[in-house]
Parts: sequence; structure tokens; C-alpha cells
Amino acid sequence: MSHVAILGITGRAGSRIATELLGRQHTVTGIARNIGQASAQPGLSLKAADVTDGKALARLLEGHDVVVSSTRFVGGIDAPTLIAAAKQAGVKRVVVVGGAGSLEVAPGLALIDTPEFPEIYKAEASAGGVFLQALRGETELDWTFISPQALFEPGQRTGHFRLGSDALLIDGAGNSHVSMEDYAIALVDEIEQPRHPRQRFTVGY
Repeated sequence: MSHVAILGITGRAGSRIATELLGRQHTVTGIARNIGQASAQPGLSLKAADVTDGKALARLLEGHDVVVSSTRFVGGIDAPTLIAAAKQAGVKRVVVVGGAGSLEVAPGLALIDTPEFPEIYKAEASAGGVFLQALRGETELDWTFISPQALFEPGQRTGHFRLGSDALLIDGAGNSHVSMEDYAIALVDEIEQPRHPRQRFTVGY
């Protein structure tokens, strides 16, 4: 079993990833600015910290096998800070909860660059793309960036989903979606049996 640190444990995705990890008997350290929003669970320890403070974060990451970053890209940790903190702490693997904006809807055309992409989400999606590009330049850490689909909301844990690489996944009804619960399954599967070293992949229906 792995010892996993989750940045953004109180978020919708981070809390569900923690639940999936704990259900599989991994031990989890949850890190967030306000850990009062997190529920105590067996196998979970909570640490209050500003994840954008790289030096403080590195101290908290020591002794972990994997760090999962599930913070927002705007106002959360950036790729250089995360990479430096992981290296300083001796953590070998970094898994990032990505976004859908950088997925392609056609060769060379990212979702964020389509006319239909909502303006309100553009800053976050753009920052996610910058984060991914920074990771792609990293050759020492074992990183994985996991993009959800256009609709990424709490829902059912079905265990039935598809994996892709850099293209948006569309289901038979023309929708691009995945529940946070099923996304968490795919992420923990990747921690347990790595199949995408230094790659981005995506999960959807």
C-alpha cells in the first residue's frame, strides 16, 4: 500500500480521491488551507498548509510515495513549485488532477479554442494547459496528468468508463462527461498500476 499526499483534500475531487484511496487501504495525508472542512477517517491525517509555499510543502511531503495535486490551477499550486517541492521531499511520483480544456476536439484544435467554450472557465483551463506543458518538460519526476471530460461533477461510482490520451471523449449521446467518483477510480488505478508515466491521459464515458 502507498502513502499518498493529496493537495486540496477539501475540494470535490480531492475528497473523492481520498475516499477511493482509503477504501483500498492506502494511507493518506490531506493538505489544505482549511482542513476543518475535511472529515476525519481512519487512515487519513490532515495538515493545514498553504500549498503555494514550496518550502513548507516539501517538509509535509517527506516520506510519501505519491503526491496528488487536486487544487485549482488559478490560485493553487503551480507546476514549478510542485515539482521543486516533490524533488526536495524525495517524492518520486506526482499525479495531477487536470482539466478538459487542453483536450483536442479535432487534430490540433483544443476544446478551449472552440467558440462554444464558456468564457468563465477560460482562465482556469488556460492555466491548466500551462501546467501540463511545464510537466511535459520535466524529465526526472514520474508525473501523470489526468484530464476529466467537459462535464466533471459529483455523481455515481459505476466503475465503467473509458480511457483516452489527448482527445476529448464523446459518448453515444454526444456528451463529454465523467463523474468525480469514477474519475477517482481511474486515478487510484494509475497509482496502483502505473500505465502512463510522464503522460497525460483522460477518463470519460
